Amino acid sequence: MPAPTVWRDDPRDVRPMLAEAAPAAAHLSILERPDAWFEPKYDGIRALVALDGVAPPRICTRLGRDKTEQFPDLVEPLAALGRQLRRPLLLDGEIVAVGGGGTARPFQYLQDRLHVSGAAVRAAAQATATALVVFDLLRDGEADLRPLPLHERRRRLERLLRRRTSDKIRLIDSKVGDGTALAAHGRERGWEGVVVKQPDGRYFSGRRSATWQKVKFTESEEFVVGGWTSPRGTRPHFGALLLGYYPAGGERASSPERLVFAGQVGTGFTAAELDRIAARLLPLETGDCPFAELPAPLRAETRRWVSPSLVAQVTFTQWTRDGVLRHPVYDGLRGDKRPDEVRRAALRPPPDHAAARAAARSRGARAPSGAQAAQSGPVTRSAPAPRRPSRSKRASRPAAAPPARIPPDPHPEPAAGDLLAQLEDLERTGRRSTLVLSDGARVPVGNLGKIFWPAGGITKGELVRFYLRMAPCLLPVVADRPLVMKRFPNGVEGKSFYQHRAPNPLPEGIRVTAVRESPDKPHSEVPYLVGGRLQTLLYMAQLGVISQDPWFSRLPEIQAADMAALDLDPMPETTFDRVLDVACWLHDELERLGVPSFAKTSGSEGVHIFVPLPPGTPYEAGMIFCQILATVVAEAHPEAATVERMVRQRRPDAVYIDYLQNIHGKTLACAYSARASPFAGVSTPLTWEEVHEGAAAGLRPHDFTMRSIFRRLDLTGDIWAGLRRSQPADLEAVFAYGAG
Repeated sequence: MPAPTVWRDDPRDVRPMLAEAAPAAAHLSILERPDAWFEPKYDGIRALVALDGVAPPRICTRLGRDKTEQFPDLVEPLAALGRQLRRPLLLDGEIVAVGGGGTARPFQYLQDRLHVSGAAVRAAAQATATALVVFDLLRDGEADLRPLPLHERRRRLERLLRRRTSDKIRLIDSKVGDGTALAAHGRERGWEGVVVKQPDGRYFSGRRSATWQKVKFTESEEFVVGGWTSPRGTRPHFGALLLGYYPAGGERASSPERLVFAGQVGTGFTAAELDRIAARLLPLETGDCPFAELPAPLRAETRRWVSPSLVAQVTFTQWTRDGVLRHPVYDGLRGDKRPDEVRRAALRPPPDHAAARAAARSRGARAPSGAQAAQSGPVTRSAPAPRRPSRSKRASRPAAAPPARIPPDPHPEPAAGDLLAQLEDLERTGRRSTLVLSDGARVPVGNLGKIFWPAGGITKGELVRFYLRMAPCLLPVVADRPLVMKRFPNGVEGKSFYQHRAPNPLPEGIRVTAVRESPDKPHSEVPYLVGGRLQTLLYMAQLGVISQDPWFSRLPEIQAADMAALDLDPMPETTFDRVLDVACWLHDELERLGVPSFAKTSGSEGVHIFVPLPPGTPYEAGMIFCQILATVVAEAHPEAATVERMVRQRRPDAVYIDYLQNIHGKTLACAYSARASPFAGVSTPLTWEEVHEGAAAGLRPHDFTMRSIFRRLDLTGDIWAGLRRSQPADLEAVFAYGAG
């Protein structure tokens, strides 16, 4: 076991360790881990609390902001603890609102306490009681405990707080094993989720670590559609559906019943589903509002009513204290449910009322109907022209089993729906504002109505919204990688420029690292933005950075590549069919070597092929790897493929296999990145089965755009996740192949 070191950090500069979001598909296996620790996930404010036994305690948020003044009801109990122990402490925990009986309440109850000062602080403290739930100990006297495993930090924390806890200072309940039972218990009591911790894990300040994983709960219920709001920006048909339900136990009366308003849902719709729902709504439009009462902001908003005939399935996280849905996402229409069957208590209780919530769940969640799935099948196309025969052996390839569908990671931004609506409103009104993410990170935005893609009327605001929606798939692709920015301040038809150096100043929280651009020049370090955080992604979109262009290496091993790429770049007279031929020939050679590979569209007219590399691979080795493969294919198919660098010496209908993208510091647009192509393409992962079928399946790069990609993701899942999970290439075999 490592010994604790001497504490050297200023507590004000320490940032808490963060939990990774567990993929939804892995929830069951994670909860069944026999040796893991399971803790409730509270819906409060993450807090680091510094005590030194003399000075007043200091309460800081995860971003280092001092919030001591906002919680006077916690200051005295914490000060008393510090006086008892008479040595410096740094506690990690969560400040939660508490109700009658000390039960935890949702974050909404804390909001009034975060931004008040003066006399208003005391009034807010009296209106909403709080408690500090402690779950880690980072400093004990002069000892820095962060290098110690969790079980040792927990042992010291329990010894420290023994007989010193109270209603205001609590020690979190931890349970070893049997996470499934704890999760069931938490669902009944309205917890936000559970946190799963590895007992031997160290504490990594300011980082997300897989040794802590959060499993978040959601609910799914049916609601009656009572109307819709007007669309904003470039979105067609409607902005959100207005949802409601009928009071439980009601009898049909001679006068029509009125719906109880449950909120509005504006996310989860594919383009096809927007079209389908609009066609269902228009014949039902009426001038009579079906709701008994509406919140004031909605009464002022442009909205239209429908006869309550449609029932929608919606997933959400919680009910707010106002009785509306939190973080709703549309799942589909229920053709098997009559609207008058959608009944429940008129005043839905907030999540800390266990009995009501348990009763609601006893009805059981129903799976969405097949209506939406039926709408998201393959697009019908006219018969393609016969494909020119190639020298690939595609015709004799055995049919491969379809790859397992990997769902995108859960969205890293719980308030995504609210932020999307806010962005649409800012674009419509032309106002500037600052987005505040759920972790407190801030992103200034403005000029969202500027047209970036004239051909499709796509604005900068739509680019920002695209990346907010795409973040679950894209952030893992760029995580810990330096990013090169190509900025288009006036859209794709305006002047663009590359920017390597991070802007200065930056919004607080955006990650920057010094990168040596040339390995041979020790003094060539440049500050780069580092990918992996939603705040950085949205900030870059606000700057007019259309594509995400990460390095082929990750921090901290920035000098070693963990992947290599072949960029298939067509000449002006080259068809996409020929690009696919070359991709197939390369894939044939990679398969012959037993090397895993992954293909994607470039987002324009080309294709990218990526190969995972072993840890510590020099950039030069990755480039030689790709040079061998490219040369073999170009020599075998000189009529279609070339490695000739001089453009004027290439055939006008050839595909240039660019292996030089693997030079240290060069980049390619990554998977799920938007592109500055005229049709607003998206660099979209493909299965090799799709590539080999090619034109016979109607594959065309223009099918994958910022407006169509989410429908595809619903069908395919995150194909590119396979690259991160794959075994790396055997470079020795490749080099031996090239030598032979």
